[in-house]
Amino acid sequence: MTDKDFEIPFYAKTTIFFVGLFALITMLYIAQSIIVPLVFSVIIAIVLHPVVNFFVRQRINRIVAIAISLLITILLIAGTGMLLYSQASRFSESWPLLVERFTQTFNESITWSSGYFDIDPKKIHLWITEAKTELLTSGRSAIGQTLMNVGSAMVAIFLIPVYIFLILFYEPLLLDFVRKLFGTENQSQVGEIVTKTKTVIQRYLVGLVIEAVIIAVLEIATLLILGIEYAILLGIIGALLNVIPYIGGLIAVALPMMIALATKDSAWYAVYILVIYYIIQLIDNNYIVPKIVASKVKLNALFSIIVVIAGNALWGVPGMFLSIPLLAIVKLIFDHVEPLKPWGFLLGDTMPQILGIKTNPLNRIKKKLNVDSK
Repeated sequence: MTDKDFEIPFYAKTTIFFVGLFALITMLYIAQSIIVPLVFSVIIAIVLHPVVNFFVRQRINRIVAIAISLLITILLIAGTGMLLYSQASRFSESWPLLVERFTQTFNESITWSSGYFDIDPKKIHLWITEAKTELLTSGRSAIGQTLMNVGSAMVAIFLIPVYIFLILFYEPLLLDFVRKLFGTENQSQVGEIVTKTKTVIQRYLVGLVIEAVIIAVLEIATLLILGIEYAILLGIIGALLNVIPYIGGLIAVALPMMIALATKDSAWYAVYILVIYYIIQLIDNNYIVPKIVASKVKLNALFSIIVVIAGNALWGVPGMFLSIPLLAIVKLIFDHVEPLKPWGFLLGDTMPQILGIKTNPLNRIKKKLNVDSK
């Protein structure tokens, strides 16, 4: 018998693939309380790896270097968290007043529109009253649900620093395991792929952190100059949402615009926010992302939106934030493994040349004129 006699049919391969994919997704959903903190820990550990190496080069013991790096990270996150908590507490206290102001502004706009377009305003006012009550109720319940989720996630949060410390400590063991996993004959090639991928991932993730800081500073400065309330909270939330492509940017600009409509006398403040946020997005897309984040990591819009929606369905809000970095890491690995390069190309945004158009028509005309003149 030859190998062809044992070849698995295409339909069987397809069935095995989809069954395996379904089993993997089910496991990821069931074990999300274990996997999500572990994924966050791996990403933070990759970001902290250059910091640990810096302290090690200063002749500091590796364990002490990891502990110092972890302590600095915890202090930064705790400080940001306390700042967000204080701002969120003020925001929750002012939530009923904001709903009232926004409803009043919206009510006046609808009244003007109903008169201008000759629509019965009674039905619109009834709908506004019901919407206001529902919004107020849902806002309070959402805040309560958020606090409950934060409380239930405290155990996982305390585990993340332990995970990060152990991942950084056992990094040589984990990398050596990956090399040995693919056999001795492939160790040099696997080692090169692991080193390149690790370097690019580190640069990408560190670039994301720098990008978030720059966007937060720009947005906070914009809102403070315009005199918008809760500028720090909205700026930090906007920078975090900026990690989520397309969807995050829309939400990030919608929140301060709503606050401006509810707290300012003129609607022009919302227009100013829209224009300035658009300029910030142009700066982000044309300078910050290509120069700072990593120009090698380019994800197309289709798969970016798909993974954000899938991440939300699988792991909720943490899944939305993890989806893009995870997809970028997967693409980087695909780009460095020869059999998986087509999948990396599929996830990217490099458009192939359209069939039948190999050269610019103007170039073909110039060449023809040159030939004729000779």
